[in-house]
Amino acid sequence: MARVGLPWSIRKVSATPGAAGRVAWRFGTILAAWLSALAVWAADPELPNAKPVPDGEVLPLPYDQASFEHAGRELVRYHFGASLVRPFWYPLAGPGGRSLTRMGHPRDPHSHRHHNSVWIAHANVGGVDFWADGGGGRIVHQQVLQYEDGPDEASMLSQNVWQSSEGKAVMLERRRTTVQPLAGGAWRMLIDLELEAPPDREVTLAETPFGLVGVRLRKTIGVHDGGGRILNSDGLLNEAQVFRKPAQWVDYSGPVAQGQRGGITLMDHPQNPGHPTPFHVRDDGWMGASLTLRGPIVLAPRKPLRLRYGLWVHDGVPKVEQVAPQFDAFARLPLAPVAPRKPR
Repeated sequence: MARVGLPWSIRKVSATPGAAGRVAWRFGTILAAWLSALAVWAADPELPNAKPVPDGEVLPLPYDQASFEHAGRELVRYHFGASLVRPFWYPLAGPGGRSLTRMGHPRDPHSHRHHNSVWIAHANVGGVDFWADGGGGRIVHQQVLQYEDGPDEASMLSQNVWQSSEGKAVMLERRRTTVQPLAGGAWRMLIDLELEAPPDREVTLAETPFGLVGVRLRKTIGVHDGGGRILNSDGLLNEAQVFRKPAQWVDYSGPVAQGQRGGITLMDHPQNPGHPTPFHVRDDGWMGASLTLRGPIVLAPRKPLRLRYGLWVHDGVPKVEQVAPQFDAFARLPLAPVAPRKPR
């Protein structure tokens, strides 16, 4: 075994009052440093300078994708390729491993092909439809600004431009996706957005129920197809009661596998305009937060709109009193910057 040198030296201290205490303090500090160095060496003698490996990672993948993982388990994947009408997140893994979302409507796959799992869009921005695939608008990924790994979360910051069919910039966007593991296999995804008008003109997000966040649940979770359940923060149930009602959050839960239940809670942040926002929901397995259902929002140049939404991915079919603490924790989190952060 190689010898481990002592990283200290003894200095002569004059015999004055308090000298013994200073010697004891110095020796204790030096001993602690030496024991720490010894522990590192003993743990990994081949790599004594090895740094901790973060449990939370966002891994760039081929074909313009990014995988958010915790301890090697993929929780969600972000798709942002140049051929897409808009970026989206798919799949969203439930605690049992199966995706809780799907691509497209289970019984109307063509006209609802824009229902891409979890996505950001709006039906009328400056007169351009970014919601439907044939609406003329495209949300074009421009660049990844930052990837961040960490022990408690992983995040990705990207920049998009909302373009008309002629390629004209209608609105500018920065988007941060943050994934945070929670207890029991559950996890939380934060979507931080900054929407900005072009520098030479204002832009209006017109009144519509379609936008800004959509979630298409897996077929088995839908009320009609799987016997699932919709619940909002006021305790209202399913489409008949929840449809376009304002709420802090809406949860959609149902069967995922034999003997297994799970779901997603979509949360509107208290600092978003018009909070609590109306939610557009359907018993066929979809829910969305309707930012401008109650009126338009006008963006002036150099005055960006800051938004945050959260998704709690969980097992079981929670009651209001189980979801409420999750919303409270979400509401207390500090807003993440939509600009690159200094490396940690």
